[in-house]
Amino acid sequence: MVRVFVRAMAILGLSAAAASAQTLTIASSAPVTSMDPHYHTLTPNLSAHGHIFDRLIDQDATGHMIPNLALSWTLRDPTTWELKLRDAKFHDGTPFTAEDVAYTLARVPKVKNSPASFQIYTRAVVATEILDSHTILLKTASPYPLLPQDLLQVFMISHKLGAEPSTEDFNSGKNAIGTGPFRFVSYQPGNKIEMVRNDAYWGPKPYWARVDYRVISNDAGRTASLLAGDVGIIEFVPPADLAKLRTDPRVVVSEVVSNRSIYLWLDHSHDATMPEITGPNGEVLPKNPLKDLRVRQALSLAINRAGIVERVMEGAAIPTKQYLPPGNSNHVDDLLPDPFQADRAKALLAEAGYPNGFRITLHGPNDRYVNDAKIVQAVAQMWQRIGVQTTVDTMPWSSYATRAGKQEFAAFLLGWGVNSGEGTNPLRAQIATWNPERGLGTANRGRYSNPAVDALIDQAMTAMDRGERDKIVLRAMKMAMEDVPVIMLHLQKNIWATRKGLTFAARTDEETRATGVIEVKP
Repeated sequence: MVRVFVRAMAILGLSAAAASAQTLTIASSAPVTSMDPHYHTLTPNLSAHGHIFDRLIDQDATGHMIPNLALSWTLRDPTTWELKLRDAKFHDGTPFTAEDVAYTLARVPKVKNSPASFQIYTRAVVATEILDSHTILLKTASPYPLLPQDLLQVFMISHKLGAEPSTEDFNSGKNAIGTGPFRFVSYQPGNKIEMVRNDAYWGPKPYWARVDYRVISNDAGRTASLLAGDVGIIEFVPPADLAKLRTDPRVVVSEVVSNRSIYLWLDHSHDATMPEITGPNGEVLPKNPLKDLRVRQALSLAINRAGIVERVMEGAAIPTKQYLPPGNSNHVDDLLPDPFQADRAKALLAEAGYPNGFRITLHGPNDRYVNDAKIVQAVAQMWQRIGVQTTVDTMPWSSYATRAGKQEFAAFLLGWGVNSGEGTNPLRAQIATWNPERGLGTANRGRYSNPAVDALIDQAMTAMDRGERDKIVLRAMKMAMEDVPVIMLHLQKNIWATRKGLTFAARTDEETRATGVIEVKP
């Protein structure tokens, strides 16, 4: 039997006396799509929801797992995990118990109209057994070592919300009742969320009495709001403003290389061509060029990643061909970013039967990732130089995400944050063949499929030995990325800026947490 012990969680907080009537205004870079914590696996949602709801297991700023509502997790046998729960209360005074854990895990796959379901993180649990109010067993069909990492993504809600609580009732605030450090006040979609301190919080009382969580998608607008003193902290500091802010005495900058990759999805779902891909003169093509590995390789080799990092990202990124950064145990050391080789790209296109290239529309959001629209424009210009006539179409994330999920685009920019810090996360969510019944490929928006990679992913998900699992993950990642299911561009740096007098510990998971913002007294 393997016993898991994890060091006690350190929650940043100061005395109640120092926290009187303090308000923190956070400038988020992207909209929160819902207050339902199980509706949409999206980092802005996780960041906001973490103020109101708690996970069973959390992670610190560097990505190490730490206890939260679960004090410990023990592998009793190969298919049974035992969780010991802490004493906590929901915002309505209801005690948190094992019944709430069972209820939450059962509710996640039932959420209606989810654009990216959390069920991938609960699928492994086939049964729960409540031993007492603060002890629960989670049973899996087969050995599954990744359950603690999965639970990092799932917020707990109260079983008293009843059968099938609606997303709309979370958005209105009726169901927005968690055990977290702040209580829900209001939610204005696309604009802001207002929260107040939970004075009955089970951990150290939060420093801030009130949190105003504003959405300021415009990069210049976030910087201007910080310099004007309208907000206390901004996330995703615009690279164009970084040099200026580093030397501004009114500002403190904190940063870390993130687990957030930026890449281009290519359509693998259509065997025949789609309207957004035509011949060089607009003629209909008999087959989808993106199904040919040589074409995918050509499009990747045409991209000058170093140039994008230097000129578009202004140093706030590093080129990559994989999901995790150097130093991570699931980073493949010999899987290097594709070099910029325009001549080789042209040769590959000719070899694939497209000596004169083709036409394609490249889509991207214009308010979600750092410099997303600029990146799309830069890639389009690079593709033009190898004979791929590229039209750019960017739009707000609110409409873009839905359309991308419906396979409406041939080529499109997205990002993926590996919040768990381990390689099976992107492999099973993004690279595995789309299989809703198994909870695999739930974020595979290009519908890529490779049975050999799928087999390795299955092996990794059941390997109980961490060293053996890492070896399988490395093999799967290399095999997949060399098949170019997506065109990897770079890993972002997570950069925050606070007004003078505030500090924030930069996080690899991108989450902007009010509990991590501390006022420094002179």
